[in-house]
Amino acid sequence: MARRPTREAPEDIRSRLIDLLTNFAIHLQNSSIREQVRELIPANHLLRDLGASLLPEGNQISARDRILAYFRRFPGLVIDGDEIMVVAGISEYARRIRELRVQEGWPIISGVTANEGSDEETIIPKLRSDQYLLSEDRQDRDAAFRWNRANLIRRGDGSVRNKLLNYFRENVGKRITSEELRYVAGDVTEWARRTRELRTEEGWPIITRNTGDPSLPVGVYVLERDEQAPPHDRHIPELVRREVMQRDNWSCRWNGCNWPHGYGSSDHRFLEVHHVLQHVHGGTNDASNLVTLCNLHHDETHRSGVSGWPPI
Repeated sequence: MARRPTREAPEDIRSRLIDLLTNFAIHLQNSSIREQVRELIPANHLLRDLGASLLPEGNQISARDRILAYFRRFPGLVIDGDEIMVVAGISEYARRIRELRVQEGWPIISGVTANEGSDEETIIPKLRSDQYLLSEDRQDRDAAFRWNRANLIRRGDGSVRNKLLNYFRENVGKRITSEELRYVAGDVTEWARRTRELRTEEGWPIITRNTGDPSLPVGVYVLERDEQAPPHDRHIPELVRREVMQRDNWSCRWNGCNWPHGYGSSDHRFLEVHHVLQHVHGGTNDASNLVTLCNLHHDETHRSGVSGWPPI
Protein backbone atom coordinates (compact mmCIF):
# COMPACT_ATOMS: atom_id res chain seq x y z
CA MET A 1 0.00 0.00 0.00
CA ALA A 2 1.34 3.42 -0.97
CA ARG A 3 2.47 5.58 1.92
CA ARG A 4 0.93 9.05 2.11
CA PRO A 5 3.24 11.95 2.99
CA THR A 6 3.05 13.54 6.43
CA ARG A 7 1.39 16.94 6.82
CA GLU A 8 4.39 18.96 7.91
CA ALA A 9 5.97 22.18 6.78
CA PRO A 10 8.99 21.76 4.44
CA GLU A 11 11.35 23.32 6.99
CA ASP A 12 10.24 20.88 9.72
CA ILE A 13 10.82 17.91 7.42
CA ARG A 14 14.21 19.27 6.35
CA SER A 15 15.33 19.64 9.98
CA ARG A 16 14.31 16.09 10.82
CA LEU A 17 16.11 14.77 7.74
CA ILE A 18 19.33 16.61 8.65
CA ASP A 19 19.23 15.25 12.21
CA LEU A 20 18.73 11.72 10.96
CA LEU A 21 21.58 11.91 8.44
CA THR A 22 23.89 13.51 10.98
CA ASN A 23 23.27 10.66 13.42
CA PHE A 24 23.77 8.16 10.61
CA ALA A 25 27.54 8.75 10.83
CA ILE A 26 27.58 6.47 13.88
CA HIS A 27 25.96 3.65 11.91
CA LEU A 28 28.48 3.98 9.10
CA GLN A 29 31.27 3.26 11.57
CA ASN A 30 29.69 0.67 13.85
CA SER A 31 26.64 -1.02 12.23
CA SER A 32 26.22 -3.94 9.86
CA ILE A 33 25.08 -3.25 6.32
CA ARG A 34 21.56 -4.42 7.12
CA GLU A 35 21.32 -2.11 10.10
CA GLN A 36 22.56 0.73 7.94
CA VAL A 37 19.92 0.03 5.33
CA ARG A 38 17.14 -0.17 7.92
CA GLU A 39 18.26 3.08 9.52
CA LEU A 40 17.99 4.85 6.14
CA ILE A 41 14.35 3.88 5.60
CA PRO A 42 13.06 6.87 7.63
CA ALA A 43 15.39 9.13 5.65
CA ASN A 44 13.91 7.85 2.41
CA HIS A 45 10.41 8.56 3.72
CA LEU A 46 11.38 12.02 4.87
CA LEU A 47 12.95 12.87 1.53
CA ARG A 48 9.74 11.89 -0.25
CA ASP A 49 7.71 13.88 2.25
CA LEU A 50 9.91 16.90 1.63
CA GLY A 51 9.43 16.68 -2.13
CA ALA A 52 5.65 16.34 -1.76
CA SER A 53 5.52 19.29 0.64
CA LEU A 54 7.07 21.73 -1.85
CA LEU A 55 3.69 22.27 -3.49
CA PRO A 56 1.44 24.37 -1.21
CA GLU A 57 -1.28 21.71 -1.18
CA GLY A 58 1.13 18.79 -1.71
CA ASN A 59 0.67 16.95 1.57
CA GLN A 60 -3.11 17.04 1.23
CA ILE A 61 -3.56 15.57 -2.25
CA SER A 62 -2.66 12.33 -4.03
CA ALA A 63 0.55 11.65 -5.93
CA ARG A 64 -1.32 11.89 -9.22
CA ASP A 65 -2.77 15.27 -8.28
CA ARG A 66 0.69 16.51 -7.25
CA ILE A 67 2.08 15.47 -10.63
CA LEU A 68 -0.72 17.29 -12.43
CA ALA A 69 -0.29 20.40 -10.28
CA TYR A 70 3.41 20.49 -11.14
CA PHE A 71 2.81 20.05 -14.88
CA ARG A 72 0.19 22.81 -14.85
CA ARG A 73 2.68 25.24 -13.36
CA PHE A 74 4.94 24.75 -16.40
CA PRO A 75 2.83 24.10 -19.54
CA GLY A 76 4.91 23.83 -22.69
CA LEU A 77 8.16 23.31 -20.78
CA VAL A 78 10.22 20.13 -20.75
CA ILE A 79 10.00 18.37 -17.37
CA ASP A 80 12.48 15.70 -16.24
CA GLY A 81 11.13 12.46 -14.87
CA ASP A 82 13.28 12.96 -11.78
CA GLU A 83 11.41 16.19 -11.05
CA ILE A 84 8.11 14.33 -11.21
CA MET A 85 9.47 11.63 -8.92
CA VAL A 86 10.40 14.26 -6.32
CA VAL A 87 7.04 16.07 -6.22
CA ALA A 88 5.08 12.82 -6.55
CA GLY A 89 6.87 11.18 -3.65
CA ILE A 90 6.62 7.79 -5.41
CA SER A 91 8.79 5.85 -7.83
CA GLU A 92 5.87 4.71 -10.05
CA TYR A 93 5.26 8.20 -11.40
CA ALA A 94 5.19 7.03 -15.06
CA ARG A 95 2.05 5.03 -14.37
CA ARG A 96 0.37 8.06 -12.82
CA ILE A 97 1.31 10.16 -15.85
CA ARG A 98 -0.34 7.59 -18.10
CA GLU A 99 -3.48 7.74 -15.95
CA LEU A 100 -3.55 11.52 -16.29
CA ARG A 101 -3.25 11.15 -20.05
CA VAL A 102 -5.64 8.24 -20.64
CA GLN A 103 -8.22 8.62 -17.89
CA GLU A 104 -8.21 12.38 -17.37
CA GLY A 105 -7.35 13.64 -20.85
CA TRP A 106 -4.33 15.81 -20.08
CA PRO A 107 -2.11 16.22 -23.20
CA ILE A 108 1.17 15.05 -21.70
CA ILE A 109 3.77 14.07 -24.32
CA SER A 110 6.50 11.60 -23.46
CA GLY A 111 10.06 11.86 -24.72
CA VAL A 112 9.74 8.60 -26.64
CA THR A 113 6.70 9.77 -28.59
CA ALA A 114 8.06 13.28 -29.17
CA ASN A 115 11.26 11.98 -30.73
CA GLU A 116 9.46 9.47 -32.93
CA GLY A 117 7.22 12.24 -34.19
CA SER A 118 9.95 14.83 -34.62
CA ASP A 119 9.90 14.48 -38.40
CA GLU A 120 6.31 15.73 -38.27
CA GLU A 121 6.39 18.12 -35.35
CA THR A 122 9.89 19.56 -35.54
CA ILE A 123 8.96 22.37 -33.16
CA ILE A 124 8.85 19.88 -30.28
CA PRO A 125 12.13 20.12 -28.38
CA LYS A 126 14.36 17.09 -28.47
CA LEU A 127 13.40 15.13 -25.38
CA ARG A 128 15.08 12.29 -23.58
CA SER A 129 13.03 9.17 -23.01
CA ASP A 130 12.57 10.15 -19.35
CA GLN A 131 11.29 13.65 -20.08
CA TYR A 132 7.75 14.95 -20.51
CA LEU A 133 5.87 18.00 -21.73
CA LEU A 134 2.32 19.21 -21.05
CA SER A 135 1.53 20.64 -24.48
CA GLU A 136 -1.27 22.89 -23.18
CA ASP A 137 -3.07 23.52 -19.91
CA ARG A 138 -6.31 22.07 -21.23
CA GLN A 139 -8.17 18.92 -20.20
CA ASP A 140 -9.94 16.84 -22.85
CA ARG A 141 -12.90 15.23 -21.14
CA ASP A 142 -13.64 12.96 -24.12
CA ALA A 143 -10.19 11.40 -23.97
CA ALA A 144 -11.18 8.36 -21.90
CA PHE A 145 -13.78 7.34 -24.49
CA ARG A 146 -11.30 7.87 -27.34
CA TRP A 147 -8.65 5.77 -25.63
CA ASN A 148 -11.15 2.91 -25.35
CA ARG A 149 -11.83 3.16 -29.08
CA ALA A 150 -8.10 3.39 -29.71
CA ASN A 151 -7.63 0.11 -27.88
CA LEU A 152 -10.24 -1.66 -30.03
CA ILE A 153 -8.74 -0.34 -33.28
CA ARG A 154 -5.22 -1.22 -32.13
CA ARG A 155 -6.25 -4.83 -31.53
CA GLY A 156 -8.01 -5.15 -34.86
CA ASP A 157 -6.74 -6.32 -38.22
CA GLY A 158 -5.17 -4.14 -40.87
CA SER A 159 -2.05 -2.12 -41.50
CA VAL A 160 -0.77 0.61 -39.21
CA ARG A 161 -1.80 3.26 -41.72
CA ASN A 162 -5.34 1.92 -41.99
CA LYS A 163 -5.69 1.76 -38.21
CA LEU A 164 -4.58 5.38 -37.94
CA LEU A 165 -7.03 6.41 -40.65
CA ASN A 166 -9.89 4.57 -38.95
CA TYR A 167 -9.11 6.38 -35.71
CA PHE A 168 -8.99 9.76 -37.41
CA ARG A 169 -12.29 9.11 -39.19
CA GLU A 170 -13.96 8.24 -35.90
CA ASN A 171 -12.80 11.59 -34.51
CA VAL A 172 -13.26 14.07 -37.35
CA GLY A 173 -12.59 17.63 -36.22
CA LYS A 174 -11.28 16.55 -32.82
CA ARG A 175 -7.81 17.09 -31.44
CA ILE A 176 -5.87 13.83 -31.50
CA THR A 177 -2.61 13.66 -29.58
CA SER A 178 0.56 12.00 -30.78
CA GLU A 179 0.34 9.68 -27.77
CA GLU A 180 -3.02 8.39 -29.01
CA LEU A 181 -1.68 7.81 -32.51
CA ARG A 182 1.35 5.97 -31.21
CA TYR A 183 -0.90 3.72 -29.15
CA VAL A 184 -3.26 3.01 -32.07
CA ALA A 185 -0.22 2.08 -34.16
CA GLY A 186 0.81 -0.52 -31.59
CA ASP A 187 3.74 1.60 -30.35
CA VAL A 188 5.61 1.16 -33.64
CA THR A 189 8.10 3.93 -34.30
CA GLU A 190 6.84 4.80 -37.80
CA TRP A 191 3.43 6.06 -36.66
CA ALA A 192 4.38 9.65 -37.55
CA ARG A 193 5.53 8.69 -41.04
CA ARG A 194 2.32 6.74 -41.66
CA THR A 195 0.28 9.71 -40.47
CA ARG A 196 2.14 12.01 -42.85
CA GLU A 197 1.57 9.54 -45.71
CA LEU A 198 -2.16 9.75 -45.09
CA ARG A 199 -1.92 13.47 -45.82
CA THR A 200 0.73 13.66 -48.54
CA GLU A 201 0.06 10.41 -50.41
CA GLU A 202 -3.56 9.61 -49.67
CA GLY A 203 -4.94 13.13 -49.62
CA TRP A 204 -6.61 13.19 -46.20
CA PRO A 205 -6.86 16.75 -44.75
CA ILE A 206 -4.87 16.12 -41.56
CA ILE A 207 -3.45 19.30 -40.08
CA THR A 208 -0.95 20.07 -37.33
CA ARG A 209 0.63 23.20 -35.95
CA ASN A 210 3.18 23.05 -38.76
CA THR A 211 0.77 22.07 -41.51
CA GLY A 212 -2.27 24.29 -41.46
CA ASP A 213 -3.19 25.61 -38.01
CA PRO A 214 -0.55 27.48 -35.95
CA SER A 215 -3.02 27.70 -33.04
CA LEU A 216 -2.80 23.96 -32.40
CA PRO A 217 -0.47 22.87 -29.60
CA VAL A 218 2.56 20.75 -30.39
CA GLY A 219 1.92 17.05 -30.86
CA VAL A 220 -1.75 17.48 -31.85
CA TYR A 221 -3.40 16.38 -35.11
CA VAL A 222 -6.84 17.12 -36.54
CA LEU A 223 -8.65 15.50 -39.46
CA GLU A 224 -10.55 18.56 -40.72
CA ARG A 225 -13.05 16.69 -42.90
CA ASP A 226 -13.96 13.09 -43.58
CA GLU A 227 -13.12 13.68 -47.20
CA GLN A 228 -10.22 12.42 -49.28
CA ALA A 229 -8.71 14.55 -52.03
CA PRO A 230 -9.66 13.56 -55.62
CA PRO A 231 -7.87 10.34 -56.52
CA HIS A 232 -4.82 10.40 -58.69
CA ASP A 233 -1.62 8.42 -58.90
CA ARG A 234 0.20 9.74 -55.82
CA HIS A 235 2.24 6.57 -55.39
CA ILE A 236 5.76 6.93 -56.73
CA PRO A 237 7.57 3.61 -57.36
CA GLU A 238 10.28 3.01 -54.81
CA LEU A 239 13.01 2.64 -57.44
CA VAL A 240 12.08 6.01 -58.94
CA ARG A 241 11.97 7.58 -55.47
CA ARG A 242 15.49 6.38 -54.71
CA GLU A 243 16.73 7.53 -58.11
CA VAL A 244 15.43 11.05 -57.48
CA MET A 245 16.88 11.28 -53.98
CA GLN A 246 20.25 10.02 -55.15
CA ARG A 247 20.22 12.52 -58.02
CA ASP A 248 19.44 15.31 -55.53
CA ASN A 249 22.30 14.22 -53.26
CA TRP A 250 19.85 13.08 -50.55
CA SER A 251 19.00 16.66 -49.63
CA CYS A 252 16.09 19.08 -49.84
CA ARG A 253 16.22 21.13 -53.06
CA TRP A 254 14.11 23.99 -51.70
CA ASN A 255 16.11 27.12 -52.34
CA GLY A 256 18.44 27.65 -49.36
CA CYS A 257 17.45 24.54 -47.37
CA ASN A 258 19.67 21.60 -48.37
CA TRP A 259 18.45 19.48 -45.42
CA PRO A 260 19.96 17.25 -44.04
CA HIS A 261 23.38 18.44 -45.20
CA GLY A 262 25.82 17.88 -42.35
CA TYR A 263 23.53 15.49 -40.49
CA GLY A 264 23.60 11.72 -40.28
CA SER A 265 21.95 9.41 -42.78
CA SER A 266 19.20 8.65 -40.24
CA ASP A 267 17.77 12.10 -41.02
CA HIS A 268 17.06 10.99 -44.59
CA ARG A 269 13.73 9.77 -43.22
CA PHE A 270 12.64 13.43 -43.22
CA LEU A 271 12.95 13.58 -47.02
CA GLU A 272 10.07 13.14 -49.47
CA VAL A 273 9.64 13.24 -53.24
CA HIS A 274 7.36 15.92 -54.70
CA HIS A 275 5.70 16.23 -58.12
CA VAL A 276 6.85 19.49 -59.72
CA LEU A 277 3.75 19.37 -61.90
CA GLN A 278 1.12 17.56 -59.88
CA HIS A 279 -0.15 14.33 -61.32
CA VAL A 280 -3.74 15.54 -61.18
CA HIS A 281 -2.67 18.33 -63.57
CA GLY A 282 -0.94 15.96 -65.97
CA GLY A 283 2.41 15.50 -64.27
CA THR A 284 4.11 12.11 -64.47
CA ASN A 285 5.94 9.89 -62.01
CA ASP A 286 9.13 10.20 -64.06
CA ALA A 287 12.28 11.40 -62.30
CA SER A 288 12.30 14.51 -64.52
CA ASN A 289 9.04 15.64 -62.88
CA LEU A 290 10.10 14.83 -59.33
CA VAL A 291 12.21 16.65 -56.78
CA THR A 292 13.45 15.88 -53.26
CA LEU A 293 12.07 18.01 -50.42
CA CYS A 294 12.21 17.82 -46.65
CA ASN A 295 8.83 17.20 -45.08
CA LEU A 296 8.43 20.83 -43.95
CA HIS A 297 9.06 22.34 -47.39
CA HIS A 298 6.94 19.65 -49.02
CA ASP A 299 4.03 20.80 -46.89
CA GLU A 300 4.88 24.45 -47.60
CA THR A 301 4.90 23.77 -51.34
CA HIS A 302 1.39 22.33 -51.26
CA ARG A 303 0.14 25.01 -48.90
CA SER A 304 1.52 27.92 -50.95
CA GLY A 305 0.55 26.46 -54.31
CA VAL A 306 4.01 26.70 -55.86
CA SER A 307 3.82 25.33 -59.43
CA GLY A 308 7.34 25.84 -60.74
CA TRP A 309 10.78 24.87 -59.48
CA PRO A 310 12.85 25.99 -57.69
CA PRO A 311 10.71 28.41 -55.65
CA ILE A 312 11.85 32.03 -55.46
